[in-house]
Amino acid sequence: MTEAFLAGLVAGYGVAVPVGAIAVLILGLSARTSFRVGAAAALGVATADGLYAAVAALGGAALAAVIAPVAGPLRAVAAVVLLALAGHTAWRALRPRAQGGEGRGGRALESPARAFGGVLALTLLNPATVVYFAALVLGRGDVGRDPWAAALFVVGAFVASASWQLLIAGGGTLVGRALAGPRGRLVTALVSSAIIAGLAVATLLG
Repeated sequence: MTEAFLAGLVAGYGVAVPVGAIAVLILGLSARTSFRVGAAAALGVATADGLYAAVAALGGAALAAVIAPVAGPLRAVAAVVLLALAGHTAWRALRPRAQGGEGRGGRALESPARAFGGVLALTLLNPATVVYFAALVLGRGDVGRDPWAAALFVVGAFVASASWQLLIAGGGTLVGRALAGPRGRLVTALVSSAIIAGLAVATLLG
């Protein structure tokens, strides 16, 4: 059971660590308004990640008996998907791109309730997250077969995402701005790629 929670924790950090537009939005909200607003936005991101992890884990549990005969090939497919996601994350970090601000939407989220709901909705618009978690669930037989393991995986993913986003919100203009700069984005994206690639290797060896 502890392994399922730790797997969710690592998976959550893998998807949360890259600093992109949402992280910059959280940083701007926290710096411009208060930590309460930034924290609400951070928890919106974590809730979205937790929901996607739950969808993937519950789907894996429902399909566990069906996919058991082809578990080996599916593990290989899951590893390939994870490697592709790792490569895509690294490629996006390394390619030249325009630096965008937090956009006009940040001005409409200046209360905790609005920040939570708005950032939750924005994060849910990224369906690649559920593909990421689904690949991990298919690669780990215990999460797919055991409801308790699935629940702990989801909790781990939520805790990881919440802790990272709250760090950005709490860091304010110090840690937050360093992470949101070009070098910070590059480093966090490459760290995320390394985590995801490591998970792919672990899936193959598992």
